[in-house]
Amino acid sequence: MSGPLNPRFTFDSFVVGPSNRLAVSAARRVAESPGSVYNPLFIYSASGLGKTHLLLAVGALAASGSAAHVVEYLTLEEFVEAYHAAVAAGQGEAFRHRFEHVDVVLIDDVQFLATRLETQAELLRLITSLTELGHQVVLASDRPPQDIEQLDERLISRFAGGLVVDIGAPELETRLAILRRKAEERGVSFEQAVLSAVAQYEARNVRELLGLLNRLIAFQAVNEGALTPDGARTLLGLEAAVLAQAGVEPAPAAPAPGGGNEFADFLDTVGSALAEQVDTWRRRLQEAVAYWEGHGYRTARLGALLAQETPVGTETAVRTFEQDVERLQELEREMVLLEPGRAGDPVFRDPDRLADAEKVVQAARDGLAPPPGPSASWAFEDFVGTASNQLALTSARAVAEKPGTAYNPLVIVGSTGVGKTHLLHGIGHALSAGPGALVACLSAQDFLDELVQAIERGRLEQWRSRYRRVTAFLLDDMQLLAQKQRSQEELFHLFNALLTQQRQMVFTASAAPRTLDGLDDRLVSRMEGGLVVEIGVPDRELRAAVATRELAGRLGDADPDLAAYLAGRPAASLRAVTGMVQRLATEAEAQGAAADLAFARDLFEGARESAPQPATRPRTSGVVVAATGGVRSREKVIWRWPAVGDRLLEEMI
Repeated sequence: MSGPLNPRFTFDSFVVGPSNRLAVSAARRVAESPGSVYNPLFIYSASGLGKTHLLLAVGALAASGSAAHVVEYLTLEEFVEAYHAAVAAGQGEAFRHRFEHVDVVLIDDVQFLATRLETQAELLRLITSLTELGHQVVLASDRPPQDIEQLDERLISRFAGGLVVDIGAPELETRLAILRRKAEERGVSFEQAVLSAVAQYEARNVRELLGLLNRLIAFQAVNEGALTPDGARTLLGLEAAVLAQAGVEPAPAAPAPGGGNEFADFLDTVGSALAEQVDTWRRRLQEAVAYWEGHGYRTARLGALLAQETPVGTETAVRTFEQDVERLQELEREMVLLEPGRAGDPVFRDPDRLADAEKVVQAARDGLAPPPGPSASWAFEDFVGTASNQLALTSARAVAEKPGTAYNPLVIVGSTGVGKTHLLHGIGHALSAGPGALVACLSAQDFLDELVQAIERGRLEQWRSRYRRVTAFLLDDMQLLAQKQRSQEELFHLFNALLTQQRQMVFTASAAPRTLDGLDDRLVSRMEGGLVVEIGVPDRELRAAVATRELAGRLGDADPDLAAYLAGRPAASLRAVTGMVQRLATEAEAQGAAADLAFARDLFEGARESAPQPATRPRTSGVVVAATGGVRSREKVIWRWPAVGDRLLEEMI
C-alpha cells in the first residue's frame, strides 16, 4: 500500500444527503462486494465535496470486512511516478505484477490523466487486467471522464462500462447535518438556531462549510456568552452573502444606542484579531495551494504548514515554494529539448523533488537517460503457442535464455496483426530480467524521430552513447527505415558495435529483409546472417485459443462450441479474431440478446451479415493476443554468424 488509509474517512463519518446518496450507495456496494458490481466505479465532483473521503471509505470497509481484502490507495501522480521509475529500472513487468494480489485499487485525482497518453495506455491495461481478475477498481476525479482533456476513448468506454457517478454540492439539510456532525466530533455545542443560520449560506463545498464552523469554534473558545444566530452571521460575514444569494439587497444596519454594544466591541477586538492573526496567513497558504494545484504541482509542503495552529514563516515558505516551482519549470523546458518523451515526468511537478529533477536533466545532458524499454502490455507468458508458430516461439525462447549467442540477430517477419510486436516485447521483458540488463525496445519510427532531434540539437554523440550501452536492442517495424539512408547508416554502426560486444538484437519487419525495397545491402546481409523466422496466417488451433480467451474476457464465459465456430471463420490475423468477438459482444449487448452460438451464426451468416456494420475498434485489454508463426521460412536461414574476419573483408570490398 502506498500509505495507511486515514481512519477518519469512513462511511460512518460521511454525511449522506440527496446530493451524494447515489454515490455513497454505489461506493458501499463496491466495498461490500469488491469486483462483483460497478467495476470500475468512477466518482467525480468539484473540489471539497467528499470524493476522496468516499474513496478511502471504500478502502476502509473493504479492508475491515470478513474477507479482509488487500487494499491499495494512491494518487494518479504516485501511479505515474511508480510506473516511470519501474520502466526506467527495466522493471515494467514487475510493476504490472505489483497489483495482481491487490483486491481493491483506489486511484485519486484521475483528472491529471489529461494529455498523458503513455499513462493512459498503462492505466487502461491495468484496469482491464484487474477487472478480468475480478479485482475492484475505484477512481476519483474533479470532472467527468469526457471532460478530461485528450482522454483516450477506450478509457472513457471502460469507465462507462462500470458506473460513473457524481457528488453534488450539499443542500440545506445536508449542510446542517454536516455542521452538527463536525461540531460533535470537535466536542463543542451551539444553539440549534446558530447552526441553522450558518447552513443558510450555500457553501460551495464541505471544506468551506468546515471553515465557517472553525471560526465559530474559535469565537466561542474566547467568549463566555452563548453565540446567537445574528451574532454568528455577523461574525462570519454571512448576512450579506445569504441575502445576495437570495437576490435581496441588505438593509442598512441600525446604529446601536450609545454608538455601539458589547458584541460589536468584541468583534472589533477578538474578531479582528482572529481575522488578521489567523485567517490572513491561512488564507495566503490556501490561495497558494489552490493556485499551484490548479497548475498541476504537488503542494504537500504548503499543506503541512496549513496543519499548524500558528503561522511560522508563512510568507518565506510560500516564496521559497514558488522559487522551486520556477526552477522546475526551467528544468522541464530544458527536458523538452533534450528528451521530449520524459518532459511529462512527475518529478517536474513536485517542488519537494527538485534535487531529483536536477539529476534527471543532468543525466539527459550527459546522454545517460535510459532508452525506452519493452511495454508492459505484452508479456511473454501471454503468447499463445500452437504448431503454427512453434518455430518463432522456440527461437524467441532460445534468445531469451542465451542472449547474444543463440540467434543474433533474430528477425521476425509477418503481416500486420499476427503478433510480431507482442513477441518482440515479450523477448524484451525476458531479457530485462537478467542481472544488469538495460533493454532498448522501440519502433523504427521512434528511432528515426530521435535521430532527427539529436541531429537538430547537436546531440548526436549523446544519442549514440545512449543506445551503445544497452545489453539488448529490439527494433519494431524495421521496414519504416527503408529509403532512410542516414537512419540506416546509424543503425549499421550501432549493429556492428553491439555485435562486437555480443549484445542481443531482435528486429521485426513486414517482410523478409531481402525483399524490402530501399534497405541497404549491408543491413540485409547482417539481418539474414542471424535467423529469419516468418509468422504466417494463424491456424485454426490458434484462432480457437484466442477466441476462447477473448470470449472469457468479454463475456465471462467461453462456450467451446462458440469458440470453435469463430475459429472456423476466415481470419487473416489475430486482430480479426478479436474483432469478431468484439462485434459479437457489442451486437448482443445492443439487442439485449445472449451472445451464444445461434446469435453468432445469425450475426455472421444471416441478414445482418449483409447490412452495413458500424466500425468497431479491436478491444485492447492490455494483454494482447499472442503472435502466430509459420513452420518454414521462405528466406535463407543462416544458423551461425560468419567469422568476424569475413565481415571485415566484406566491408573492405
